[in-house]
Amino acid sequence: MILVTGGAGFIGSNLVNHLSKSKKTQIVSVDWKNKENSDYFNCDSILKVSPKNLHNFLKKNHKSIELIIHLGAITSTVEKNVRLIVENNINLSIFLWDWCVKKKRFIYASSAATYGNGENDFIDNDSSNYLSELLPLNVYGWSKHIVDKFVANKTKMNITPAQCVGLKFFNVYGPNENHKGEMRSIALKIYQKIKKKSEVRLFKSHNPDYKDGEQLRDFIYVKDVVDIICWFAENAKIDGLFNVGSGQPRSFKDLAKAVFKNCNAEQKIKYVNTPNNIRKQYQYFTKANIQKLRNAGFKKKFLSLEEGVTDYIRNHLNNE
Repeated sequence: MILVTGGAGFIGSNLVNHLSKSKKTQIVSVDWKNKENSDYFNCDSILKVSPKNLHNFLKKNHKSIELIIHLGAITSTVEKNVRLIVENNINLSIFLWDWCVKKKRFIYASSAATYGNGENDFIDNDSSNYLSELLPLNVYGWSKHIVDKFVANKTKMNITPAQCVGLKFFNVYGPNENHKGEMRSIALKIYQKIKKKSEVRLFKSHNPDYKDGEQLRDFIYVKDVVDIICWFAENAKIDGLFNVGSGQPRSFKDLAKAVFKNCNAEQKIKYVNTPNNIRKQYQYFTKANIQKLRNAGFKKKFLSLEEGVTDYIRNHLNNE
C-alpha cells in the first residue's frame, strides 16, 4: 500500500492517477474534498481518506503501508498564519517521518523556496553546514527548510526511515492546479487571461541585470515531476535530498510566448510594477542543479518548456 498525502492536490492527483495505472498495490489519497478537485481522479480504485482520519488509518493499516509520499502542505508563499504552517508543514511532516522510522519508506516534498534569493546557489546538498547557510524569504520556505534540517540531523545520527527522500520542487506547472487560486502557475494564469480576452500582465524588472519579462525560472512540467517521484518509489535504496527541476531556466516572456502560440492568439503583454509587499523577496533567477539526481541514476530527458505548455493546453486545458 502506498499512501499519498495531498493526494487530491496538484502534484498529488497527477501522481495518484499515474500510480493507480499499475494496479500492483492499493493507492491511498489523504486529502480534503472540495468542488475544485472533485474531478481530478481518473480511477475508481483509489482509496480516499480524510486528513482528520489519518491517525486512525495509519494505526489500522500499519502492516500494509509500505511507503508514504508526503505532499500535503500549506503551499502559499504569502501565507501569514504561522500556527497553520507549523501545524501542517512542520509538525505533520515530522510525525509522518517518525511513523516511518526504521521500517517504512518516506518521500516528502521540500521546495526550492528553501534556497532564498539563491546567493548560496541551488545545490541539493543535505549537509548541516550547507543547510545552515540558506535563508528562505518567506514563512513557507522556512517551514520546508526546518524539516530538511531536521531530517539531515537525524540522518547524521543514523536515525532514519527505511528510505528517506526529500524533493525540492522548483516551478511546477500542469493539469489539476485549478484549485490553487493565486498560487496556480503563471502558465495557467496567462491561458485564462487569453481565453477571457483580458490583458496579460507580467512584472516589470526592478533589477538592472534583467529586462522586463526576462526574469528567469526553472519551470518543470508536472508529468516529469511524477516520473521523478515514481523513480524514487521504484528505487528503495536511494536516499537524500534532491532538486526537482529541469535544470534549464527560462524567462516569463518565453512562457507567455508559448501560451499565446498554443492559444492561436496575438502576443500582447503589459508590464506592471512588482507589488511592494513582495518586491524585496522577489527572485530573479532560479536554476535547479540536477547533477545529483543524474548521478543517482535518473536518466529520463525532461520536456522542454514549449513541449510541456503544448501538452498542457492542447491535451488538458482545451478539453476542460
